[in-house]
Amino acid sequence: MSDPSLVRFRVAVEGALAHLESRREEINDLNVFPVADGDTGDNMALTLRACLAEVDRLAAIEDRGVDDIDRQEIVDSVARAALLGARGNSGVILSQLIRGAAEELASRPGELVDPVLIGAAMARAAQRAYASVREPAEGTMLTVMRDMAAAVASELAHMPDPRLRPDADPRDQNRRIADILERAIVAGEQSVKRGPELLPVLKEAGVVDAGGYAVTVVFAGVVAALRGEQAPELDHHAPARVTHPEHESATFRYCTNFAVTGADLRAGRFIDALERLGDSVLVVGDSATLKVHLHTDDPERAIAVFAGAGDVSHLDVADMRVQVEQRDARLIRVAASNGDGAAPPAAHTSVTGVLAVTAGAGMRVLYESMGAHVLEGGQTLNPSTHELLAGIHEVPAEEVVVLPNSSNVFMAAERAAELSDKAVRVVASGSQQAGLSALVALMPDASAADNADAMEAALTHLRTGAVAPAAREDAQGRFAVGDAVGFVDDEIVAWGAPGPTLEAVLQALAPGAELLTCIAGDGAPLDDDGVAALAPGGVELELSEGGQPSYWWLLAAE
Repeated sequence: MSDPSLVRFRVAVEGALAHLESRREEINDLNVFPVADGDTGDNMALTLRACLAEVDRLAAIEDRGVDDIDRQEIVDSVARAALLGARGNSGVILSQLIRGAAEELASRPGELVDPVLIGAAMARAAQRAYASVREPAEGTMLTVMRDMAAAVASELAHMPDPRLRPDADPRDQNRRIADILERAIVAGEQSVKRGPELLPVLKEAGVVDAGGYAVTVVFAGVVAALRGEQAPELDHHAPARVTHPEHESATFRYCTNFAVTGADLRAGRFIDALERLGDSVLVVGDSATLKVHLHTDDPERAIAVFAGAGDVSHLDVADMRVQVEQRDARLIRVAASNGDGAAPPAAHTSVTGVLAVTAGAGMRVLYESMGAHVLEGGQTLNPSTHELLAGIHEVPAEEVVVLPNSSNVFMAAERAAELSDKAVRVVASGSQQAGLSALVALMPDASAADNADAMEAALTHLRTGAVAPAAREDAQGRFAVGDAVGFVDDEIVAWGAPGPTLEAVLQALAPGAELLTCIAGDGAPLDDDGVAALAPGGVELELSEGGQPSYWWLLAAE
């Protein structure tokens, strides 16, 4: 049946998300439990964004308005969207709060949403969240939500007339709901402040629980939306000390999240196997869809636990070591720049970002100066699929283009793109110098697909070359170990002493070129002046320091 109160639902979710976004970095900087990876605000915002997107998707079907959608349909769809969109402990627990509230709403079709129904939904949300965690920790968002629900129940018990008539004026409905939620927020703030007494890791780090604080922020955003005014004032909280303790979960590297869809799925069947691979295990959902979260060193084995049980999707892998380093660096900058500890404003997130696989300190600088997020590929330039997934996660953009920069990386990058819950395209850059040329075409506000097409087009006008010391003696007797070997694309074109070999490669690349790029690697035997003296006439030469291993010079002709 049509339910005009669903219009209010969308407004409330939008208000909650907006207020959470306004304090997202502050929430991130409180995050020390279960791991100090600084992403609680990000993860909870992603969950709410998924809910809002699902409401809009439903409304777009046959141009329906939100008020034309049946309550059962919307709560089922939004609960599932929250589950699939959740990342990290905080995001998954928030999805269970949403699911619990949705279940209560769905169980009362046609009943006006009033303070009594809000109280019942909050109580069920708290129950569902507690039930989802194998070993609930007090002092966290679980405690805060339970205390808020208890405060609402107490208020309702003392109200002379907590129910609203079915024909209640919508403005009165908004006011009554906002009033009861504001009282819940007061209880929530008190619960947040008690958190450090319940959870020692918070007290040692000098913070309140990030997730618990975020819950109060979410409810304040709902109140603001219902009243059409500023959100109720909430206390700000100083970030964690940089010398924070870290929970034992930090012994595992990857925060791994994925969904499993199938039939007759039972969460309990999988938990023991997952706990043998890591910790912070959460498996929630229903018989058709499960959301899995754990901290592990081997995401592939975690996925394999569900082999034959269903289809895996929405895979997201975050490198918690990188997150902790980034968070600590941000806190150091904050402490240095403003003594009040206030968090800096959130950085603008582009539509599309780039993940580039590189080797060499100078190469990292070159890529980062052009706006790419860098994944260190090591001596062999060959990261694993889950390392690529973690890199994709770290790119601060909605969509991602991957520059593998080696034919050995391409298949792993394609697999990571297939598994990632972001929109990802892989560009067939076969070398680091090719990737730099492709990166020139980056359009941050365009889609990953459009960027990939532009980068692939740029590569069609490119020829690459390289000079490297021979790692082994040539079977044909052309060169010995340590001699210079020159390549154009994948073909050997010169060998012998470094200078003449480099000159031969430059001469081979020059015809038809306007620009020759030469990137010096680790231990290159000629300095820039020596290289410049070998450049062919009529072509501009651009010299850079890459520091890459294995290759003395990487070259590109455009």
